[in-house]
Amino acid sequence: MIFVVISCVFGWTGIDRAALGVLGAGQRLAQELAGRHTALIVGLPSDDCVAEVARFVDVVQVLNDPLLANHHSETTLTALTKACRQLNPAVILLGNDCYCQEMALRMTHRLKGSATGDALSLKAEGEAVLVTRSVYGGKAQVTFALHRKPAFIWVRARAYNPTRPQDVSAEIVPMQLKIEEDQRVVLIDRQTEPQAAARLEDARVIVSGGRGLGGPEPFTHLQSLAAAMGAHVAASRAACDAGWVPAGWQVGQTGKKVAPDLYLAIATSGASQHIMGIADAKDRSTNNCLISNVA
Repeated sequence: MIFVVISCVFGWTGIDRAALGVLGAGQRLAQELAGRHTALIVGLPSDDCVAEVARFVDVVQVLNDPLLANHHSETTLTALTKACRQLNPAVILLGNDCYCQEMALRMTHRLKGSATGDALSLKAEGEAVLVTRSVYGGKAQVTFALHRKPAFIWVRARAYNPTRPQDVSAEIVPMQLKIEEDQRVVLIDRQTEPQAAARLEDARVIVSGGRGLGGPEPFTHLQSLAAAMGAHVAASRAACDAGWVPAGWQVGQTGKKVAPDLYLAIATSGASQHIMGIADAKDRSTNNCLISNVA
């Protein structure tokens, strides 16, 4: 029996650092299971996206349909469920965004599998998959053993680094599935938040401010500091909730998860929910990640 590990990539997201992390996790897990690593690309991916994915997997399955150009909760879910039934995987890995979490749980019910999320690490033990994740707001870690297949796991963004690309690109196979639009949920409007040229999640250096700054004006000084350092500006939930800075700057358990080489937290209390958002910062024990609490 060949164990198939699927890493899901979505055309509307493309290949970013988080997607490469999912591919890296899938590649390592497939090697431990002595199985086959398959990428399932859903949507309308660019040729560059498909070619990049093919460097990290054994097979690329492309589910390409105009109805999947953008995420639709029901249409995408049904298409992905049909694809998983056809491919019969042991493990399906997804990113840690909202639509992946929703689809993972609903597909688990439809395919009678098992699921867990926010995975920090994955390990094969026999035919089971051991998934380690944070609990209690990041104060502890617990390991779950998933025995029931298929196992749906959403991987914490940037918890895994991509592995070395393969010497030979994988075979690219178009999937032939009948996709129908699900009219039970009608998309009335779609609003896209403008993004800077570089994403906060991909930043190598971050300067973050918290409630202790006292208002929006001090954040202009942080922006000047960040500009001088070539860094991004972030904030705690308290600062975002107060309306001092955009919500897209929020880092923490309910905000963005970041993994910079250097994180400066200024006037931040260091609550566990905020610390959980920077848990993947590099080499914290060697002070490359500096949390500076300034009253």
